[in-house]
Amino acid sequence: MDKRLEKIFILFVDFITINLSLAVFFYIRVETGWFEMFSEPSYWLASVGLYIYWLLLFIFVGMYRTWFALSRFDELSTLFKSTFVGIFILFVVILYDDSVHSTSDSNRLLIFLYWGILLLLVGSGRLFVRSFQRNLLIKGIGRRNALIIGFNPTAHKIHDSIVKFRSLGLDVQGYLAVKDENVGKEYKGAKVLDNVKNIEKWIDDYKVRNIIIALEKHEDDVMMNVITKCENKNVSIKIVPDLYNIIYGQVRVTQIYGFPLIDVMPQLMPEWEKKAKRLLDIVASFSILIITSPIMILTAIAIKLDSKGPVFFKQERSGLNGKEFLVYKFRSMVSDAEAKTGPVWSTKDDPRITRVGKLIRKVRIDELPQMINVLKGEMSLVGPRPERPYFVDMLSKEIPYYKRRLKVRPGVTGWAQVKHKYDESIEDVKMKLNYDLFYIENMSLRLDIKIIFRTVFVVLFGKGHFEN
Repeated sequence: MDKRLEKIFILFVDFITINLSLAVFFYIRVETGWFEMFSEPSYWLASVGLYIYWLLLFIFVGMYRTWFALSRFDELSTLFKSTFVGIFILFVVILYDDSVHSTSDSNRLLIFLYWGILLLLVGSGRLFVRSFQRNLLIKGIGRRNALIIGFNPTAHKIHDSIVKFRSLGLDVQGYLAVKDENVGKEYKGAKVLDNVKNIEKWIDDYKVRNIIIALEKHEDDVMMNVITKCENKNVSIKIVPDLYNIIYGQVRVTQIYGFPLIDVMPQLMPEWEKKAKRLLDIVASFSILIITSPIMILTAIAIKLDSKGPVFFKQERSGLNGKEFLVYKFRSMVSDAEAKTGPVWSTKDDPRITRVGKLIRKVRIDELPQMINVLKGEMSLVGPRPERPYFVDMLSKEIPYYKRRLKVRPGVTGWAQVKHKYDESIEDVKMKLNYDLFYIENMSLRLDIKIIFRTVFVVLFGKGHFEN
């Protein structure tokens, strides 16, 4: 089934089951007369409000992501956890409303009856959709062409599972090999079509929608090249887990009937989430600039009185797709701090930091001018920290997959900043890169909000670091 049709179908079934749940509950609660009523609630108002509430909650927890061989138990487990949280929030709101109006209603616990009805009907709807999808795929409707990268025992096991379980909806068109001597070989009717270097040609020729990477342990560089070449193609990429050790297992994992695969997302966010993320950036950066303007004025005066030099520090950084831009900060170091040393990373107790600089760094005031970069679209609130072109070039030579960070807009804060310390060595950079790659492969509005909350915690308790 086409991704768009799949989502429309799921949304439609959820719309029916969510509203049916309220209708059943309303009938039991109001129409039967079994329970005492102080006032009759408006059914239509409740119906609209609750549907929007559950829709937003389901979007937030990722229940409308594209399905691929997802365990129905896992989907029901996600539904259980998300509705439990949702019902708990509603229960707290009801208790608060009762306390405000000085009322007490023992029937408020009936909300858990509503939860049971909701769980039963929405869960049944989800099971119906997934069963319907599986039947379509088995009958040959909505199937997708796939290529397997690598020609080895692991690749053959994956192929065996795909052939055995038609409900996966995949048809293997062939293999692409790393070694030229494997070209022309065959396994279960699928030939090794070519060397993996020409993957783009075969994606187009066979209208491939799924790439499964099953390489050997010493071929990680090939894997990163495949991911890079697929970034402008509408394909889903899955990798055998033990080969993707560059991010230490911090990834989204799916399976082919018990065979675990790591899900790589070359199209990093759906279009609607990109627009929502950008809208959040604009609203938040503009609000922060307005609210903190008195603090920024006082900071500028303090910097000017404390040491010679400009108030603002401007520096070239590499942004989205490597495009360079000027990042803005309050100056926290002596003027021309790198005049003698050249480009170097700052350290926690860097002697070049001024007295005012120590204070504004501690409470992260020095980062506030970057809201201008966010407002201009050069940065986002959340993303990998932007690095200087000098270091990007240097690190790209030592770490082949480093430039993958440039596939997303850099951020004021990020997963690496709330999880790791200062960059004082190449090992620190590699560790932070692991966190950056985790963010890139799992980026969503939900993760962005989580990082923002953790950033607030870091600022309040003085842990972490927000600059390289």
